Amino acid sequence: MPEKMCKKKHLTSFQLIILGFAGVILLGSILLMLPVSSLEKMPTPFHEALFTATSAVCVTGLVVKDSGSYWSVFGQTVILVLIQIGGLGVVTVAAAVSLLSGKKISLMQRSTMQDAISAPKVGGIVRLTRFILKGTLLIEAAGAMLLLPVFVSDYGLKGIWMAAFHSVSAFCNAGFDLLGTIEPYGSLTPYASNIIVNITIMALIIIGGLGFIVWQDIYEKGFKFKKYLLQTKIVLITTIILIVGGAVLFYLFECQNSLSSLSQEEMILASFFQSVTCRTAGFNTVDVSHLKPSTSLLMMFLMFVGGSPGSTAGGIKTTTFAVLTIFVYATMTNKSEANAFNRRFDSKTIKKACSVFLINLIFIFISAIALFDMQPQLPMQDVFFEIFSALGTVGISTGITRQLTMLSKIVIVLLMYCGRVGSLTLALSLSRKKKISNCKNPVEKIAIG
Repeated sequence: MPEKMCKKKHLTSFQLIILGFAGVILLGSILLMLPVSSLEKMPTPFHEALFTATSAVCVTGLVVKDSGSYWSVFGQTVILVLIQIGGLGVVTVAAAVSLLSGKKISLMQRSTMQDAISAPKVGGIVRLTRFILKGTLLIEAAGAMLLLPVFVSDYGLKGIWMAAFHSVSAFCNAGFDLLGTIEPYGSLTPYASNIIVNITIMALIIIGGLGFIVWQDIYEKGFKFKKYLLQTKIVLITTIILIVGGAVLFYLFECQNSLSSLSQEEMILASFFQSVTCRTAGFNTVDVSHLKPSTSLLMMFLMFVGGSPGSTAGGIKTTTFAVLTIFVYATMTNKSEANAFNRRFDSKTIKKACSVFLINLIFIFISAIALFDMQPQLPMQDVFFEIFSALGTVGISTGITRQLTMLSKIVIVLLMYCGRVGSLTLALSLSRKKKISNCKNPVEKIAIG
């Protein structure tokens, strides 16, 4: 009788990533359900704890319970740990634990780490991980020290915890705040005119949203732009265009509306802050519920694009937006190839960008249909704003989050999860191994456009 060959099935790196995030979310939900996690020492319903844990791990910032006035110090600590794990990535944190314990990193683990942080190659991945951890701790500590004088002045010794929490939350692009004791669900509106808070938070958001590969490239090559990797060049240029362009448009749209009560300097500061925070951070210094429809659409676009690959931010990513824009321009000008900085995009990169864009659009419209069917009374503008905010892991809300039913909250939870792990990662985790065909079907042209 011939022996049967049993093949041991291994999880792919993409499957490990999505299961890792799911496991941390579940553990966080259990901890937040405990009576000790709330100020009233009452158990928190599972769906509300799940929503909060997902929002923290997926560094979104949408909340159904105000972080400052509902959760105890223990609950806030759990949220902060979840934010840190979600910002760095479950795989990166797991690798850090292995490194600290002196364990060797296997080739499979290195491959998973490469996919998790969008590294170009497996070689040097452990060194990159060490660099990420050291850089994160240094930047978050610097942010906390800059915020410390402001919060200590306003809150006393409690200000130390406030400074640390908001520094981590800003760097990880989470958008959680502890200012609910002043104004529940008000985010950073009490500090709309504070230059130190605004500049520090904006700097942390931008640095966290650039991506770990960009960090390393800038660190190694200094300020020599010509020597940067193509990814670094595209990320920096696209980021500057989106921030400046978003700020200018926000100012023009809202100078006679939500910004009218501020001085000229405060208007400019608030405009830049909102442009930056839409890059998946989730803080706000103006009342989002009273924005003009044009401004809401602008913010939806910025939330949809998001940050950069291998960063703490969400969205389709700046590189995806840049590649698609350059490719469309090349097509419209009848160019045979899409080029940037004397480099050519290969077909694989363009196909990935198109896939990410289309998958995210499908997610948006499916979730919109579901929410409109379950709660038809909700304003269309607010629903789409909530969807873009959840999928882009931003966390800015017009205020309808607390009005959502349990089923609607589950839809938002799924969107936050998909937004953090990445639409393409999620799709690849469900697919089998790549099949390479030895022959190709004949080509037949069809009409497009």
